[in-house]
Amino acid sequence: MKRTGYNSGYTVNMKTAVSVPDDLFRMAEAAARRLQVSRSKLYATAISEFLNRQQGNAVTERLNEVYSRRPAKVDSALHRAQLKSLEKDPW
Repeated sequence: MKRTGYNSGYTVNMKTAVSVPDDLFRMAEAAARRLQVSRSKLYATAISEFLNRQQGNAVTERLNEVYSRRPAKVDSALHRAQLKSLEKDPW
């Protein structure tokens, strides 16, 4: 089966061009040298970490939305037990 697509025989990674401010580029170059990784590896890692953080934020936002629809009610006996247990902690 023949695969078709953009430069499919050349690379499995997508190549792209981006513009970044000069000072950010210089900092990224210095970081890549210090970490002994390629510029591509540095940028890919940074983008991956950013997107993972954004995904985590999206989950938190969704949970906040779901739980904000009605006020939380804690059983009064459970609430008293929680408060009592806090008194015992040696904070």
